[in-house]
Amino acid sequence: MKTSKLNQPDILQTINACLNKSSLDEIRLNITELCNSSQKITDENNGLLLIKTESDIIEYSHNLLLKELEQIINTKTIERTKYYLKRLVKSLSEKKIGKVNDLNLNRWKEYEDLITDSLWIFDKRDTSGVHKAGYWGNFIPQIPNQLLRRFTKKGEWVLDPFLGSGTTLIECRRLGRNGVGIELNSNVAKFAEALIKKEKNPDGAKTKVIKADSSKFDFKSVVKSLKINSFQFALMHPPYWDIIKFSSNKKDLSNAESSESFLNMFEDVAQNIYDVLDKKRYCAVVIGDKYESGEWIPLGFYTMQVMIKIGFKLKSTIVKNFDQTTAKRNQKELWRYRALAGGFYIFKHEYIFLFQK
Repeated sequence: MKTSKLNQPDILQTINACLNKSSLDEIRLNITELCNSSQKITDENNGLLLIKTESDIIEYSHNLLLKELEQIINTKTIERTKYYLKRLVKSLSEKKIGKVNDLNLNRWKEYEDLITDSLWIFDKRDTSGVHKAGYWGNFIPQIPNQLLRRFTKKGEWVLDPFLGSGTTLIECRRLGRNGVGIELNSNVAKFAEALIKKEKNPDGAKTKVIKADSSKFDFKSVVKSLKINSFQFALMHPPYWDIIKFSSNKKDLSNAESSESFLNMFEDVAQNIYDVLDKKRYCAVVIGDKYESGEWIPLGFYTMQVMIKIGFKLKSTIVKNFDQTTAKRNQKELWRYRALAGGFYIFKHEYIFLFQK
């Protein structure tokens, strides 16, 4: 998003002067002049108006400013025009920060890349920085990126009890959030820790990788050792039962002997998280369903029921579609034949269940 440096006092003075006018034509003339000035902004100049001191500078989305000004110019009534003028003044001069994030709600239009719909469609995974697709079963980085920006503030603590290759903690470093990841497999934990440390850390975020069983681990001991009171967000991406075998460890959820056993093990992890999560804060579960003996097993909804049973409140059910899966990328025709022959539909989605404590 391209931003422009504006002289806040001068641009506010221009807009406030318009608010005191009773002629719609005069207002349009003044705002048109302002709009023409903003269209000439380049990266090389000092901004919309002369910058006198650093304290006068405000950064604002270049395209959004033009849209706001053009909307004011095209408005048909003076009442609506002044409404939009007041809204622009508020976005330029006041901050309205969300309760669980750093978003300025007075400038909510700037967050064009934040998804608010319940259907998430991604054409490819983010491979920037140290993100890698080599670990089979890891989720795409866009998921933690979206969730952390919506439900955490910089400096807060995030818990990932199924760390895997470290995608969540990599995003924590990028976004200035502190993170703790628990991983059952010691080799995977070492790999993740080394990978996470390679990611740039501009805000000095703290990240900690622990080799442990999340269903039995004492999370309260981590809270105590970190000298914090609790976590402000948790992101869970458990195995989808036995679709991928991640280890031979019997404590691994991918080795559960039955769906009942899987859900009991998952419940132990979820209860541990519930106990160390701040009240009113959020937890997300990323999971898919599976087929077994020709029957669709709604694993996602089973885990959703477990979370509600523990005491979490369901806030959203998000369906995520991602075409480039490792398992099916080079077998599209084979899977299409199997679906036609077997009377089923091919998995192309996962669930992101969002809960609040």
